[in-house]
Amino acid sequence: MAAAALLRGAAPGCGGPAWSWRLRAAPRRHLAHSGCCQDADSASGATWACFLLGERALVRVRGPDSAPFLLGLLTNELPLPGPAVGEASTSARAGYAHFLNVQGRTLYDVILYGLPERPGEQPTFLLECDSSARCALQTHLLLHKIRRKVTVEPCPELRVWAVLPRAPGDAGGAVPLRTKAECAAILTRDPRTACMGWRLLSQGEGSALVPGGRLGDLQDYHRHRYKQGVPEGVHDLPPGVALPLESNLAFMNGISFTKGCYIGQELTARTHHMGVIRKRLFPVQFSGAVPGGGIAPGAPVLTEAGQAAGKYRAGLGDVGLALLRSEKIKGPLHIRTSESGLVALTASVPDWWPTATK
Repeated sequence: MAAAALLRGAAPGCGGPAWSWRLRAAPRRHLAHSGCCQDADSASGATWACFLLGERALVRVRGPDSAPFLLGLLTNELPLPGPAVGEASTSARAGYAHFLNVQGRTLYDVILYGLPERPGEQPTFLLECDSSARCALQTHLLLHKIRRKVTVEPCPELRVWAVLPRAPGDAGGAVPLRTKAECAAILTRDPRTACMGWRLLSQGEGSALVPGGRLGDLQDYHRHRYKQGVPEGVHDLPPGVALPLESNLAFMNGISFTKGCYIGQELTARTHHMGVIRKRLFPVQFSGAVPGGGIAPGAPVLTEAGQAAGKYRAGLGDVGLALLRSEKIKGPLHIRTSESGLVALTASVPDWWPTATK
């Protein structure tokens, strides 16, 4: 109960009963060596790479009206807690969604965590967002609160970790969390795509909770994410600029076309039912020398003939994301820079996308 109280706004320490949530039963002392992260050092025996995501923050929304309140603002259904395999209690579940403005453009991308309800406790959700947008998200929520019986507050006591397996392959082959943890922890699969592994919310050191885990370099996490074409945060999804379907929200399980009304739904639903999305965010890789300062966001991407193919969005080193016209991605592409002239790049279609888009 100490952990449950902590997640709902109390402030006990970690000295309470050991407690964790698991999504799948796993042998207590065995962990399968499968996954999708190649950056761990196999010689050290590390099986999982644990990345502390300092640029991600948590906002807690709790109260009897929290579910209908969030449903009127989010593109997706809420991740309601479900039964844990092999356990009598319920487990936390995660979902992915965007908050939109009235023009149907993305304001904030969030991973939602639905916490199990216990007798006498209020329904509670945690919203993981870009840390630079946390205050703006709280203001957005309070603006639409009106008379709803909800409390919106930061949740600084928990840190966000990404957990990726060492070997390439299926990122969901095993549960990377100890059966018993010294501090409160929430473990759930990343709801966007299996290749992004797991999300871990914990007070303590994430790598200490994961058998065979080691602390990973944050740049390795972002390189992996860009190679898989997964946008995250305000640099990849500029508030008021990005369109959710062009940002592959449907591919990342982030939208429901059957739920009730929400802000920004009209344009999004109309685009979906028209069935025409001419531009998408694609992962790109540069094959030429990249300027020391990187590629400027919004830099035009051109075809071999000099025609506009789209715009560069964000990246790290020689990998990144670009918003491109789908019919232009198969030919040679380049970006003009003031330092090195032309920088060639190649766009790709991620393996996890639906077959119809390839």
